[in-house]
Formats: sequence, structure tokens, C-alpha cells
Amino acid sequence: MSESPWRKVREFHEVFGLSHPDRPTPLEPELAEARQRILDEEVREVAEAAQGGNLVEIAHELADVVYAAYGTAISYGIDLDAVITEIHRANMTKLDRNGRPIERNGKVQKSDLYKPPDVASVLERSPRPS
Repeated sequence: MSESPWRKVREFHEVFGLSHPDRPTPLEPELAEARQRILDEEVREVAEAAQGGNLVEIAHELADVVYAAYGTAISYGIDLDAVITEIHRANMTKLDRNGRPIERNGKVQKSDLYKPPDVASVLERSPRPS
């Protein structure tokens, strides 16, 4: 099995001396702003690539968004793999009573069976082993 994106990006943060606390930790405002600028830039680059329609560029820019998101999570000491697992669990409860998705305007909607994610519990279970 391949290594998780969290571990790969965590390695990058360690090697390059970037923030990587072992527990969820608020960021200083300057670092939080820097991380947000990185995310904004990467999302903008996806939009530009999508306009061009080049699948190689789109794939590259999407991967950069994910890498930047993982880097931001690592800067906050957040185990994004664990959070994504919890979000996925919640998303799978959106199916209706017949096990079918409810879709409107290209977006999956919540059914009355939906159980929201408990991200707070995921964060409380940190730290993540290195």
C-alpha cells in the first residue's frame, strides 16, 4: 500500500523546516494568512487550467491544491487523513432510505438519515504518530 498524502507532505514540512506540530495547534496570524494565500493561489491555478482544458495541467493543479491543503493541515497539527475519513463516513449517510443518492443541480444532498461529521472528536484523538 502506498504512503498516505499526509505522510508525504509531513516529510516535506520536516525536511524544509516548515511548521508541523504533533497536536492540533492554532497558527500565528501571519502563518495562517500565508497558508491561505497558498491555497487561494492553487485553487486559482485549477480554474485557469480548467479553462484551457488540458487534462495534464488540470491534474497537476488539482494535486497542488491537495498538497497545499495537506500542508495547511500539517501546519495546524491536523491529521487530515483522519478528518477525511470522518467526512467520508458522514457523506455516506446522505443516501436515502432506498440507498439512493439525492442529487440537485449536480450536488449530492443530505437525506433525513444524514449524520454530520464529528471532527471535534477526531481532533481530540490526536496526536498523529509520525
